[in-house]
Amino acid sequence: MSQMLDVKGLNCPLPVLRAKKAMKTVAKGEVLTVEATDPNTMRDMAALCEAAGFTLLSAEEQSGVFVFRIQQAA
Repeated sequence: MSQMLDVKGLNCPLPVLRAKKAMKTVAKGEVLTVEATDPNTMRDMAALCEAAGFTLLSAEEQSGVFVFRIQQAA
């Protein structure tokens, strides 16, 4: 089961902080999908995942929306 987090319209650092908080509720091995509009999230989500031990499964832009799939450590 995966969870969704919509942080569109928020500027950094809020999208990353909210993703970090949301990951606390994601079960081991499960995925959080984050949708953001701040271009800085491309860099910052990768840094969050590396620092926190999450796996960044994908990071892509779809019509101005940045979509991240982050997996909780197993």
